[in-house]
Amino acid sequence: MPNALAQETSPYLRQHAENPVDWMPWGPAALRRAAEENRPLLVSIGYSSCHWCHVMERESFEDADVAALMNDSFVCVKVDREERPDIDAIYMEAVQSLTGHGGWPLNVFLTPEQVPIYGGTYFPPEPRHGMPAWRDVLLAIAESWNENSEELRASGRDVGERFSGGARLAPSEVPLSEGALEDAVERLGAMYDARHGGFGGAPKFPHASAIELLLLRGERAMSLGTLHAMAGGGIHDVLGGGFARYAVDAAWTVPHFEKMLYDNALLARAYLHGWQASGDERLREVCVGILDWALGEMRGEEGGFYSALDADSEGVEGRYYVWTVTQLRELLGADADAAIAWFGASEQGNFEDPHHPEPGLNVLQDRAAPADGEQRTRIRSTLLEARSQRTRPGLDDKRLTSWNALMVSALADAGGALGREDHLAAAVACAEFIERDLRDARGRLLRTYSRGEAKIDAYLEDHAFLLEAEIALFEATCEERWLQRADALAREIVERFADRERGGFFSTASDAEQLIARRKDLEDAPIPAGSSSAANGLLRLSQLTGAQAYEQYAVRTLQLLAEIAPRHPHAFGHALQAMHWYLSPARPIACEVPRTQD
Repeated sequence: MPNALAQETSPYLRQHAENPVDWMPWGPAALRRAAEENRPLLVSIGYSSCHWCHVMERESFEDADVAALMNDSFVCVKVDREERPDIDAIYMEAVQSLTGHGGWPLNVFLTPEQVPIYGGTYFPPEPRHGMPAWRDVLLAIAESWNENSEELRASGRDVGERFSGGARLAPSEVPLSEGALEDAVERLGAMYDARHGGFGGAPKFPHASAIELLLLRGERAMSLGTLHAMAGGGIHDVLGGGFARYAVDAAWTVPHFEKMLYDNALLARAYLHGWQASGDERLREVCVGILDWALGEMRGEEGGFYSALDADSEGVEGRYYVWTVTQLRELLGADADAAIAWFGASEQGNFEDPHHPEPGLNVLQDRAAPADGEQRTRIRSTLLEARSQRTRPGLDDKRLTSWNALMVSALADAGGALGREDHLAAAVACAEFIERDLRDARGRLLRTYSRGEAKIDAYLEDHAFLLEAEIALFEATCEERWLQRADALAREIVERFADRERGGFFSTASDAEQLIARRKDLEDAPIPAGSSSAANGLLRLSQLTGAQAYEQYAVRTLQLLAEIAPRHPHAFGHALQAMHWYLSPARPIACEVPRTQD
């Protein structure tokens, strides 16, 4: 029989609806049951395109004996981290403080009062590589609760303070300065991989906000070098467009194959701005490829964009995307040699599939494209047609306000800069979808939309990303309605999220569900923090409207990070962009008003 998750709209939660585990969604019913039965909560957090989430489900959550252990001792709760970033942030910090590392699936045991007892990420079915077996963890926590529940409760009395994120930060007295931004660029230079592009070693992530900061500051070698390196690597889908989440190696060759809407929205803007800074047509092509992929594969009928494509198909990571040289030769005939050189494919391959008995699988790269444009088109078309016959990766079809807003900004920027009316029309349609379908009866913004239903009160990032998006739409269209909506959003951000004591903005609204901590999430990784986005949006709105109060709220936010951000620029790229715009204000835009006939 399906468990309580069968009634949920989240694709991730529905994936677990047939588990023998008596999963419940996070909410009053689960919390009440834990309190009434005096049982710990077992909260398992993940997302639909998470490879190791799928692995743990197959190994443990689908096992009837393991499920019986879970059901007997705990109130089991499943959380989609993309729907509930507030819950995920608190317990990710808790697990990191307990174990020194984090990731997903995130499995954490809580008292009925939501205080963390113990947690970790993936646990195997049997002890392996120093990791305890999931069954042993369950038995140990159940025994500890039965013998020491009062002590475990007492240990969590100050937990709200410990896991409140940046809410404990006080504003710095160090003034915002050009020197701090120059230091940030120097620190990025110290992290830069001059051979492969990007910052740091494997695994390597596309730090779009850091690239944007470098472009703003006029730095070209690191920013353009990274954009070209990523475009040439396997992290970039050379056939279909779009980027995978990250590369497992330093050379961008082998990706973790999930494709996230937010990465692609952020990277589309970075490639667009790289083209604007350099005039390099290759960067423009990559930007257009990302946006065309999103419009072709990730867009719902109502104009919103889906969240993600899975890393797995047929239960195997990457199977949809990889090729052998033999397959390329059979499909491409006379074009095969050119394609093999283009994609850097080889007989030995560059990707290992534990389920594939023979070596020789290749993640296609974009290393040496044929000069003949017709041949390039022919090769792509043939391989895309062949790939379309494979089992497609799973699609997470929920629409998130914040991620859709990032795509609105990318489409609006590209539509204006490239003269692409289709991109601009898609940006308008998506923003109208948000304003129409992601509002409650009071007009309040909601977080998520799936199966025709919108729910969950929106967070700071939803409001702030939409603020920036509607400003981008105003700048691209000169339609005053977008400026008016941006102004209304800004007033709501200030009213419901501002910390008037210390400055900055909380991640959750003042009237939101009360968890054990009310956080300020400040790092711009993997997406801009809501506070950084709010600072950027409020600064720009102040410049457009002359409302000085908006600038004051933005500056108080940036003062919280005045010392930290320049020392860690890869983690605070969007905040540092806001500091740049404060010190070097953006020029006002000039709109052409249609003349009326007398």
